[in-house]
Amino acid sequence: MRTEQVDWKQLTFGVEIEFVGGRPEDVELLPGWVMSLDELQTDDAGEESGSELKPPPLRWADREQVRAMLARLLATGAEANWSCGLHVHVGLEPWAPEGIPRLIDAALRYQESVQALLQTAEDRLVYCPPVDPEMRDRYRSDPSEASLLRSGRPQSHRCGLNLAAWHGNGTIEIRYANGSLRYEEVMATVAFALRFVAAIGEGRELPADPRLLALAIGAPTSGYPPPLPAPRWHHERVWLEDALIPTLLPHARRLIPGSEILDVRPRPDGLLVRIEDVTDGRHYGYLFRLTAAGWVVERPLSGAAPEVGRFDP
Repeated sequence: MRTEQVDWKQLTFGVEIEFVGGRPEDVELLPGWVMSLDELQTDDAGEESGSELKPPPLRWADREQVRAMLARLLATGAEANWSCGLHVHVGLEPWAPEGIPRLIDAALRYQESVQALLQTAEDRLVYCPPVDPEMRDRYRSDPSEASLLRSGRPQSHRCGLNLAAWHGNGTIEIRYANGSLRYEEVMATVAFALRFVAAIGEGRELPADPRLLALAIGAPTSGYPPPLPAPRWHHERVWLEDALIPTLLPHARRLIPGSEILDVRPRPDGLLVRIEDVTDGRHYGYLFRLTAAGWVVERPLSGAAPEVGRFDP
């Protein structure tokens, strides 16, 4: 990777703004902005809610677009709660693809510092697991997107410093920030991401201490979205999923080979098990019910699902 000094304000960025509530379908979008209505978070009552707002590639000089779109979103009653995140993409055009190995090394060195600085809520860590040394080794022999993804549940495929994003849209995605619809908090996070990536691109050695790291790159040392505690029922739902998924996963893979379970939700008539086909990213929902004879998959609830049937324990 060539070391190249680049003005951080000239790097392109995008920010994925997750929220709950509001009326996302009614928000008037600026040119190039996208509202992903299928990216639902969880509101405080446990219902799927909100969406995800995303800009086109921007530069720092374009940041007033972010202010304007946040104002429009807030005007509909939207808010960011404990289930929301703020994901910042930074363009890697000056350095990649040959710079990806150095960026992996930087992720291994600084990811804990970034997580600490951005105060990632404990409940969100499943969505931003760490890069591990095996990824670096895999990428050396197979420089592909698959080498930069973690195995396991789809929520944890993308790391907190997600370099697999390079293969999707030419960026590194920094996923550690908690959700926010406050302009100052959003832009503090964007400023950190831009300055951090520019410093790595220059080949700088940075302090491990989170505050000193921020000072070294001229980024804010505070003012990032604070962590918000999840309600008790959410923890209980996660405990239930953790207990059930090892039992349900073999059955899910009989329905869709190689799939992963996204989540498990109790219903009056059984369990809604949502499954992702990791080969194409499509999601399917099935109703699972436990009987004396074993698990019964009674019917698909969403998606063009494969055939269902009965599975023995």
